[in-house]
Amino acid sequence: MSDLHVVLGATGAVGSAVVTELHARGHEVRAVSRGAEGLGSLRADITTADGAAAACEGAAVVYQCAQPPYAQWATDFVGLTDTVLTAVEQAGARLVMADNLYMYGPVEGPMTEELPYAAAFPKGRARAQVAEMILSAHREGRVRATLGRASDYFGPGGMNTILGPNIFAAAAAGKTARWVGERDEPHTVAYLPDLAAGLVTLGEDPKADGYAWHLPVGPPVTGDEFLALVWGAAGGRPRSAGIGRAAQRFIGMFNPVVRELGETWYQRDRAWVVDDTAFRAAFGDQRVTPLEQAIAETVAWFKRKG
Repeated sequence: MSDLHVVLGATGAVGSAVVTELHARGHEVRAVSRGAEGLGSLRADITTADGAAAACEGAAVVYQCAQPPYAQWATDFVGLTDTVLTAVEQAGARLVMADNLYMYGPVEGPMTEELPYAAAFPKGRARAQVAEMILSAHREGRVRATLGRASDYFGPGGMNTILGPNIFAAAAAGKTARWVGERDEPHTVAYLPDLAAGLVTLGEDPKADGYAWHLPVGPPVTGDEFLALVWGAAGGRPRSAGIGRAAQRFIGMFNPVVRELGETWYQRDRAWVVDDTAFRAAFGDQRVTPLEQAIAETVAWFKRKG
């Protein structure tokens, strides 16, 4: 019986962390991306049927960590998911989807997996449709599939995140670290190695199949608390600021990446808290790195990167 675990999008932050976790647990790994290099890697374009089929061939478990460019989620994510589902079905593999929380839309109170998919904006509707496609394919018997959901993440390799350049890269360089949103509201953040460990746990345990799970995280933290820990690890004179809604609108006039944040600002102006009770009840005690340690390791990585 195959123990091949295939990671799609293996050179991205999440995919790379999943590859590392799989190796640490002793699994056979195929790392797939367009620019993959090294032993156990495969260069493939999984947006094509042939590329996706080659990537998934012989797999026991496929981790879908690839995604279109952020601005193209609404137009490209559903098509990519359909192509991957077909390839996973052909391979007879299980699918683990690295998911986020966009499908819920604005919420009041901690988020559980029972929340309806109420997002009314294009990216949120695309993520809802992707989740529904995957779970429907499971119910129909096409694939065995599960989804692992996480909030904003940070960690070594976490460059293309709202926390990476704005906070860690800035603090590592002695520049102003900027929290996007209200600095006094509690916000759940996820550490990349912990996120990857949660996804691999789902990949190892078939009882995960057929459900979406909130991956294990630590307690929420305010922006001010997070920034203080970052500067405690970075050293030097702390320089912190916030980016509020007015600043986001103004900067967005010139910066398309910042402009994209407008439709999800509800994640920034109120408490944004993930409830991971279901995961812990189903899979037992999970590794969650203490926040101070996670931040220190991330700062050290950004300093080495320069």
